[in-house]
Amino acid sequence: MADIVLPSKALAVNPLKASQPIGASLAFLGLARAMPLEHGARGCTSFNKLFFMRHFHDPIALQTTAMDQMTTVLGADDAVVEALATICDRNRPAVIGLISTGLSETQGADIPRTVAAFRTACPRHDRVAVIPVSAADTLGCLETGFSAAVEAIIAALVPATTAATVPLRRSGQVNVLAPAMLTPGDVEAVRDWIGAFGLTPIILPDIADSLDGHLIPEGFSTLTYGGTPREAIATMGQSIATLVIGPSLDRAADLLRARTGVPDHRFAGLIGLDACDAFTRTLAEIADAPVPPILERRRAQLLDAMVDCQFQLGGARVAVAADADLLAALTRFLSGMGAEVVAAVASARAGHLAELPVDSVVVGDLEDLEWLAREHGAEVIVTNSHGAEIAKRLGTALLRAGFPIYDSHGAHARTWTGYGGSRQLLFDVANLLAGHYQELRPYRSRFWQGTRRDDEAGRHTPC
Repeated sequence: MADIVLPSKALAVNPLKASQPIGASLAFLGLARAMPLEHGARGCTSFNKLFFMRHFHDPIALQTTAMDQMTTVLGADDAVVEALATICDRNRPAVIGLISTGLSETQGADIPRTVAAFRTACPRHDRVAVIPVSAADTLGCLETGFSAAVEAIIAALVPATTAATVPLRRSGQVNVLAPAMLTPGDVEAVRDWIGAFGLTPIILPDIADSLDGHLIPEGFSTLTYGGTPREAIATMGQSIATLVIGPSLDRAADLLRARTGVPDHRFAGLIGLDACDAFTRTLAEIADAPVPPILERRRAQLLDAMVDCQFQLGGARVAVAADADLLAALTRFLSGMGAEVVAAVASARAGHLAELPVDSVVVGDLEDLEWLAREHGAEVIVTNSHGAEIAKRLGTALLRAGFPIYDSHGAHARTWTGYGGSRQLLFDVANLLAGHYQELRPYRSRFWQGTRRDDEAGRHTPC
């Protein structure tokens, strides 16, 4: 059991976390024909949009109500109604995610009442789903904002099942609740993994279909380029099972099970041999089918990679900083390979962090990571691109993980999960350790008189 160390500093010196509105917007970017609308100041949304564009290297569908001094003091209900109507008239989305921010939360905005006012004023747009999400910047992190948005999407778009309206199950259809820690490459890998058993997944949200960097025949769209269709979300109650990845989505999973009665299977992560085996066994049970040969081969490749890299990772000192789900998955994986996680820093508190195989988990920022990494002599730092300067100062290797990654092309498309993703992660960490190997300085006796050996002077004794 790990001790959870809460922050004692008055402020974050080198922030690790991204805000809740970023996470909530990311969830809506995984829906088809969607438009996230952040209810706050123009500058806040511009900052969030810049984060997305630098990470995904693509245009991002994101709008703002552009609160100014007047609307902040006197109320912004009319501005929200106008913004919703303008988006519906110009873009014709299927879904609008209305996301509160720190400014609107402090102002005391009543988002549900504003949505009701919009319905009254604009009945012509009744077919557009407007989903409100409370996501104050002062609380939580990207992961908690993402989870709140997924929960709100389920509450708004998945019909509740009653005793009189039990739906017929669709053979082979499964639900997948995908967490914020999955990249578009991860989501694509999960879809292929499930498809290998002949199952058809409904992934919520599906950022692989909208943020993987593909081009569309139209050239450009003001809405999301892909994602989970609203119609598909409405059929989640007809699935035979739900696969929940990451503890951050437990509340959303509870809601989905309560509304639909579909049994669920929950996984802390999909990185590492044990985690992958658990997911594969569950899929085999749901499909009532043997494990496909391609997965058997991928598993054998991961086992071979574990043998190849055990000496490099064994005893290596690693410092990790990330949101709770990703931090837990990476910590378990690295510890299982014999590495010593000397520093674990989370962006926000989560109950499951106490179960990690480390002495303590610090809820803090990247300054805390730097202090701990220096104190314990970390050889590799695992965090987002903001950790690059820390790695330079400490002379350690940096493995970029999490959000944002803005100084590495293709990072958003990288696959971390599954047998193949775990294998590549092993190779990457082993290569970083090998590349930053430092020779031990030669021992010098205190009686040394300053003479040098031939090899130290640049001369070699002939054989």
